[in-house]
Amino acid sequence: MQTQLSPEFSASAEGKEAAAILRKCVHCGFCNATCPTYQLTGDELDGPRGRIYLVKQLLEGGDVTRSTQLHLDRCLTCLNCQTTCPSGVEFGHLVDIGRTLVEARVARPPLEKAARWSLKEGLTSRWFAPLLRVGKALRPILPKILRDKVPGRERERSGGTVSVARTRKVLMLQGCVQPAMLPDIDRATVRVLDAAGIETVFAAGTGCCGALRTHLSDKQGGLADMRRNIDAWTPLLAAGEVEAIISSASACTLAIKEYGHALRRDAAYAEPARRVSALARDLSELLPLLVPALKEQLRGASAQRAVFHAPCTLQHGQRLRGGVETHLRELGFDVSGGYEESHLCCGSAGTYSVLQPQLARALRDRKIANLARAEPACILSANVGCIQHLQSGTSTPVLHWIELLERALH
Repeated sequence: MQTQLSPEFSASAEGKEAAAILRKCVHCGFCNATCPTYQLTGDELDGPRGRIYLVKQLLEGGDVTRSTQLHLDRCLTCLNCQTTCPSGVEFGHLVDIGRTLVEARVARPPLEKAARWSLKEGLTSRWFAPLLRVGKALRPILPKILRDKVPGRERERSGGTVSVARTRKVLMLQGCVQPAMLPDIDRATVRVLDAAGIETVFAAGTGCCGALRTHLSDKQGGLADMRRNIDAWTPLLAAGEVEAIISSASACTLAIKEYGHALRRDAAYAEPARRVSALARDLSELLPLLVPALKEQLRGASAQRAVFHAPCTLQHGQRLRGGVETHLRELGFDVSGGYEESHLCCGSAGTYSVLQPQLARALRDRKIANLARAEPACILSANVGCIQHLQSGTSTPVLHWIELLERALH
């Protein structure tokens, strides 16, 4: 796709990066066939190809309107289009550039602006946990859009600890939302890794991975989150005892793997960010280590059928597919991942389900209907947002796969 950058962008780093991405696009439209929002609306501008044209128009000095902003906002950033694209168009980077540039040029209505500010500041605040406790107490009377985001049940906990000699060590990011919303996921992660001889270390001073602010068009805020985490991790990495940086949320892991790209132009942080990204591993990437270590420690895998929903950040962002199901089956669990439209987003997408509730609920209900055809006793996933979003639309328990594994430990 030929692009003639306007003078405003011709010398800018963002303009040059966007133009390089645009040049790879051959207008084929394969991306629309797997785009969740295009499937729902049928609007060309709600598909990747249409959004590419909107960003191109912006970079060439064309009109940028509230409509431009709306269609870019509706993108889930699920990256399904990147999996489909035969030309290697890095749509995720392009849409982030487009959103940031549009944000600086198009004013949002006051209520919408306030909602976005509240999400990026509230979810990453130390006040989120106490506010969530209040939300749980008031859950029955909350508006549905908020009630869907507040966990409505206490999750089953396993008792006791399982520990063996720990010969390996990993650094783990807890993030901003999960420790308060679904804390048992990280507890299960620590217990399972401990049983496999892997010590989990947490660095003081870390917080949000940076994805939340970045996807809300606050690029500088997202970069500040990344730098803060790098600063907190650097002393532990310098000691040379940590072999990987992990997160039990696939969205956070993807964000950490992107630190090197996001900070590549920062003279002070480019090399530390590259080193951090090189060490980042999704929790599921540890399964080849966990399976042989845990086989003798399981009291018996659940015979109940489970179906695995792979988050977009896992299957499209990190290009990790099939590993969770394969390794859990190797441990004796009845887990499948092959269901109709398994490639499509569930509609969670970080704050998307709050800001675009109608589209998010339509995608959620479509996903749950497809998952239900397997008649599972539980639904598994690998990201806190997906888990809570899916649970808001079904009575079938939705768990992180690490929780299922932890419950089977002696």
